[in-house]
Amino acid sequence: MDDTPPVLRLSGITKRFGPVVANDEVSLELRAGEVLALLGENGAGKSTLVSILFGHYVADAGSIEVDGLPLPPGQPRAALAAGIGMVHQHFALADNLTVLENVVLGTESAWRPFMRLDRARTRIVALSSRFGLAVPVDARVAQLSVGERQRVEILKALYRGARILILDEPTAVLTPQESESLFETLAGMVRQGLSIVFISHKLGEVLRVSDRVAVLRGGRLVATARTADTTRHQLAEWMVGSPVRMPARTARPRGAAMLRLSRVTVRGSGRDGGKPRLQDIDLDVHAGEIVAIAGVSGNGQAVLADLLCGLVAPAQGDVVLADQPMPARAAEWVAAGVARIPEDRHGTGVVGDLSLWENAVMERLDEPAFSRAGWLRRGAARRFAAGLVQRFDVRGGGLDVPARALSGGNMQKLVLGRALSLGARSAEGGVPRLIVASQPTWGLDVGAVAYVHGLLLEAAAAGAAVLLVSEDLDEVRSLADRIAVMHAGRLTPALPAEEWTLAALGLAMAGAAATTGASTSAATAGSDRDAA
Repeated sequence: MDDTPPVLRLSGITKRFGPVVANDEVSLELRAGEVLALLGENGAGKSTLVSILFGHYVADAGSIEVDGLPLPPGQPRAALAAGIGMVHQHFALADNLTVLENVVLGTESAWRPFMRLDRARTRIVALSSRFGLAVPVDARVAQLSVGERQRVEILKALYRGARILILDEPTAVLTPQESESLFETLAGMVRQGLSIVFISHKLGEVLRVSDRVAVLRGGRLVATARTADTTRHQLAEWMVGSPVRMPARTARPRGAAMLRLSRVTVRGSGRDGGKPRLQDIDLDVHAGEIVAIAGVSGNGQAVLADLLCGLVAPAQGDVVLADQPMPARAAEWVAAGVARIPEDRHGTGVVGDLSLWENAVMERLDEPAFSRAGWLRRGAARRFAAGLVQRFDVRGGGLDVPARALSGGNMQKLVLGRALSLGARSAEGGVPRLIVASQPTWGLDVGAVAYVHGLLLEAAAAGAAVLLVSEDLDEVRSLADRIAVMHAGRLTPALPAEEWTLAALGLAMAGAAATTGASTSAATAGSDRDAA
């Protein structure tokens, strides 16, 4: 493969945003039939480089060639015409349209009274068969599984003539079975000459899928290597610049039940027409343990997290914290010592236009330490924020920088620091009574993931009850003492982590165990426990 001419060449790509150098003379090559994994910490320059390649940004220096021909800068249409396609982590599909309509959308002139759908259908079916992308062409996207929707996104790129495919975190919302199906599809595509840039934080997947790896750190290309010559630990060290040790779960004594949910149902409103979003949920979380809720996005996990932060009310059932029924009032949950790490750190975790110090104290403004007679004690608030910044290593330019200017990893450290500092308000002191951690490492690099995992394990060891909501099964299996799976608003029993296999988790996430119970799938999949 090394002797074949590159289909894509990036030479000396440099991009600055004010004083920040996002890409610093980055040079890469991609060959036909090759999977190149692009790795790096948050803020390493991956997104900027891909945006330049796809024409969304214009580089300050450097050039791009496709099949030896220069690619005009800043022109997405030119990138598409050159055969570059991109599948984003968050799908851009119209749920009310069919697969066929989604694929051809934007490829026909708006002045034509009728799109040539028959010809398009024939071509889509042929592409689907050729590349192993089975999908019902005339089904509405709203009726498809997450894995099928991803196939539609790939078909969209192939329909437009993509020969170079950029995949951004392609397995972030897939079950293990869907991920394996995707890997088989990618293998078939590269055998037919397609080239793939694979962006992922999951190092196991990188080793499984790619032929070569390229690692960015601080905007510079610090390593390229054949994947067969690398290891997970080597990749992590290249990304971070030093050895990375992932914290390990150890046996801990379990205390009394801190949270109990009994037959809890939450109904929707408006367009949902009262349809249950959570149905007959039973769950308990004890002090000193981590209980993980696994599942594919959109199956009710976000509603459960909102319920446990006082943002939604149950239509029926009991929600009890430390033997006290809890109302649907967020302030009372915070006052009771419940720490929340929201899924959307940008939208609900911080107020982007407020400063770092203001975000650090926003959930504690009713405390005498930070306010008196309705007036903010600014000095005390800033001292608290400075201590939080030091303890949790929040880097970003000082207490007065707006929160939106922080990188994803540093923004998450700020949210974590604020949440874990609520321990002083709990009856026990030291740590919060309950930590509701929803997707706490979503989109973070390996170094930041290790840091977040360490904080959650430390909190549990200190006596906090931790409810972890995560779509990352590696994270679930490495942190959780017990695991439950949510599908279509229903929750399986929370079983000890050792009783789940990867196959059983995948089946439950797809709904196989939603009504029959997780223990059934765990038992039937016992034979592959060692392999998983």
